Amino acid sequence: MTSSSPVPAAASGADPAVRSNSGSSADALTNSPSDSPIGSAPGVAASASRSRGTWLILVLACACQFMVILDASIVNVALPSVRSELGFTATGLAWVVNGYLLSFAGFMLVGGRAADLFGHRRMLVAGLAVFSAASLAGGLADTPGLLVGARIVQGVGAAVMAPATLAVLNTAFGEGPERARAFGAWAAAGGVGGMAGALAGGALTTGLSWRWVFLINVPIGAVLIAVALAALSGARPARTSSLDLLGASTGTAGLAALICGVMQGTDHGWTSAYVLAPIAAGLLLLVGFLAVEARFAARPMLPLRLFGLRGVAVGNVMLLLFGGIAIAMWYFTSLFLQNVLGYSALRAGLGQTPAAVAFMLVAGRSAALLPRTGVRPLVLSGAACFVAGFGWLSFADAGSSYFADILGPTLLIAAGIGLTFPTLMAVATAEVPDGDAGTAGGLANTASQVGSSLGLAALATAAAARADRESLADTPSALALGYDLVFLVAAALALAIAAASLLLPGKTGD
Repeated sequence: MTSSSPVPAAASGADPAVRSNSGSSADALTNSPSDSPIGSAPGVAASASRSRGTWLILVLACACQFMVILDASIVNVALPSVRSELGFTATGLAWVVNGYLLSFAGFMLVGGRAADLFGHRRMLVAGLAVFSAASLAGGLADTPGLLVGARIVQGVGAAVMAPATLAVLNTAFGEGPERARAFGAWAAAGGVGGMAGALAGGALTTGLSWRWVFLINVPIGAVLIAVALAALSGARPARTSSLDLLGASTGTAGLAALICGVMQGTDHGWTSAYVLAPIAAGLLLLVGFLAVEARFAARPMLPLRLFGLRGVAVGNVMLLLFGGIAIAMWYFTSLFLQNVLGYSALRAGLGQTPAAVAFMLVAGRSAALLPRTGVRPLVLSGAACFVAGFGWLSFADAGSSYFADILGPTLLIAAGIGLTFPTLMAVATAEVPDGDAGTAGGLANTASQVGSSLGLAALATAAAARADRESLADTPSALALGYDLVFLVAAALALAIAAASLLLPGKTGD
């Protein structure tokens, strides 16, 4: 097992939160293991020590990503108990989920840039501390306002953690197969977190209390903080400057307003002022953000020069499209199982477990293949899995059975996610210099999250409109028609990703 060799931070301009290779990571997907500079290491013992250190960093990054994604869904099963005890209204209850997602997506770019400016370890520890403290506040909350506020702050902590973990991996692992495998493990950890949400939430709520859905994060967060302090260097980056406050405020407010408006579309209707006003404000703020970054910011929060890198530009467009596919798979298949086949939330979570396992296995394998095959074959193979799986799933109806009609297509779709998601995350960050790794990670996470939010709103509207055409719109048969339309739209998104992949070279860095 190879690892990256140390380079003084002042020489490389990289964040020395971990010791990394000099130069950019543009060849990360193409070099062979023999290209690593570890061959010049002074001794086997030093090499083994560095290798153990980098794999500890991988465990840390995967655990953080697992927590971030887990907390997006773990509360869902607990919501009835939360509403009963704290007296939430139906509308207010939705913000226990939406508050987290909104701040998570809105602050991601800020979190990524802060990691580059102030140090990956410093910001990862800060994110963990904020996340854990907000989890404690949520577990102790005795009013709806306190719980929603805790969830919003929890999302801010997650938005700092997620890009920092990507940046840490990008600088800790040497170019070639090791970095690709690290990205695969990181992606798989997030997928498992998403799937474990319903199971963990159900077990904690039933066995203890809904409060433990939040409190469980506190001891885990404390352990991860200790690991981060031990495994990562605390030196500040060689390049330091202040955060672009004007860009941060306009970008964060713009993303938050846009996503807030989109989230309310299915409840209020797309012509409602509750929807149009925040969407319009969000778009105006984002235009202002781009103007600030292009013309006024001395050190922009999002350096627009990054979009001159083909992998960054095309990779983020593909991640935006991928967000809609992921929502169609994990969210709408769960709704199909519950609303059409009559499964409980816990049983639906168990029903998706085989797909989660398939995703983990394929993600690990695709990460190993990426340096040899390049991007395009993996993305095209994943798109083929999406089209076949969603096409098959679109024939499901109220008379379908899990083993005959659901298991097969969801395994295919999960395999497609395993092939594409680690690949797209690697594409969107591989050409970026180490000094911008946090920013690139924040941008990639933001693209995926915004794609999921937009996809959820658009697909939910399409499903509801299709079901409403039936005389008995709330029956399982009518709902199945709506979900089948969602699956066909997801197949179309997969074709768009396949087309976009043709804009990339056969191998990143060619």
